[in-house]
Parts: sequence; C-alpha cells; structure tokens
Amino acid sequence: MTHAVPLRFVLLTCLAMLAFAGNSLLCRLALRDTDIDPASFTAIRIVSGALTLLVLLYARTRSEPMAGNWRSALALFVYAAAFSLAYVHLQAGVGALLLFGAVQLTMTGWGLVRGERLRTVQTLGLILAVAGLLILLLPGADAPPLLGGSLMLVSGLAWGIYSLIGRGAGDPLAATAGNFLRAMPFALLLLVPFFGSLSVDPPGLIYALLSGALTSGVGYALWYSALKGLTAIQGASVQLSVPIIAALAGALLLNESITVRLVLVAVMTLGGIALVVWGRQRVPS
Repeated sequence: MTHAVPLRFVLLTCLAMLAFAGNSLLCRLALRDTDIDPASFTAIRIVSGALTLLVLLYARTRSEPMAGNWRSALALFVYAAAFSLAYVHLQAGVGALLLFGAVQLTMTGWGLVRGERLRTVQTLGLILAVAGLLILLLPGADAPPLLGGSLMLVSGLAWGIYSLIGRGAGDPLAATAGNFLRAMPFALLLLVPFFGSLSVDPPGLIYALLSGALTSGVGYALWYSALKGLTAIQGASVQLSVPIIAALAGALLLNESITVRLVLVAVMTLGGIALVVWGRQRVPS
C-alpha cells in the first residue's frame, strides 16, 4: 500500500533537503571566496549549531533532558572537520556526491557485517554505487583532487557512523543538541595546530554562522519533524536529491561546472544506492 505523505511533511522534507545541500554550498563558498580557514569554519559551525539546537530544545513546550554521548560527538566532529578540509579542494556537487555515497555505503556495509543479506538487485546496486565513486576518483582532467576526495570519503564514513550510533538515541533533537555540545571541545582543539594560520573575515564568519545555525541546527530540526511523516524507505530515498541539488546550485550560484564524468557518476552512484534502498521494500516470498 502506498504511504501518502501529508503536504506539511512534504514541505518540511523539501526544506530539510535544501538545508543539507546548503551546507555544501556555504562551506564551499566560504573556503573559496573568503579568507576564513577550514578549522575556524568548523569550530564556528559546531558552536553556532550547538547554541541553536539548545535554543530549539528548550523552546519546546515539553522538557527533555540533554542526551547524546561522546562517541557520537567524536564522529560528528570528524565529519565536520573532514568536510571543511575537503571543500578547500572540491566543488559543491562533487563533494555532496562523495559524502552521500560514503554515508550510504557505510551504513549498508555495517548491515552486511551484522548479517543482513542483500537481494540480487541490491547487490547489483551496491556494485554500481561503488564503481561510480571509484570512477569519479580515477585520474583525469576533470577528476577531483585525491586529497579532497579522500577527506570527503572520511567525512561520509564518520557521518555514517554517527547515524548508526544515533539510531536508538531516543529523542533526536535532545541527542543532537548534546552531541553538538560535546563536539565543541574537539572543534576548539582543532584550532591549536592551525593557530599560526587562522583567519576569519566578516563574510566567512557569516557563512560559517549560517552553516551552523541555519543549515545544520534548523535544518536538522526540520528533518526530524519531517521524518515523523515519512516511512523509513521514503526517508532514505529522498536524500538522493541532495547531491543533485548541490550540483545544480553550485553551477547556478558558484559558476561550477557539471562535467560528463560527474553526470555519469551521479547516475551510477545514486542509481545504485536507490536499488539498494528500494530493494528492501520487496521481501522474497
């Protein structure tokens, strides 16, 4: 039976996907066009995200204690730090594709380690997705820098781990606020090795604050609200739109190129992941 999604949840989902893609655009824009450095961007993003989430948490009519844990906070920090360092070298769409692919492959791989079995169509999808990412990273005139690509894969791995740890976290907003708060010391420690090269200008500060407070803090809150009206398969599937939104917005707003290789890889990777996700809907008789 088809699960009809009320209009309110459709709108919340669209806003959340725009926020997720916005993180890639704001980070790339800040590191390309302003003087802010990746470490400062990461620290400001995490601190402003934590403060925003705390405000949202305590503004609710029902009171929830702070949740989260240090493992999740460490994974969150690694994701955010590698994300910023990667976007020194990557275009918005390429980074989002690598990030999204790594997240989904990490979570699928963990399921296989835990004994889950893939149907034939899912196995083909997994092979297609991995092949797409490998093709993207192969040397060539329009290949992303290996360092940037590797860092974004690490970021996706960390976010996948964060997502796996948080599956049974109870209240999502309380857990995420606690994780952001715990990630703050890690983010501040990241500034130490870069102390001599730290730089924050007004435009870079604004982009970092927007990334932390709006596209991370508010964006995650919107996503948690949207998930209440989506099935698990719908929640996983709709995220296929994020790399596409980021690539199109990068081309329109940042004058970034959409190459034949990027289109081919996007079709392979996102199509492969779609086969893995949607294959779970059909249970063999």
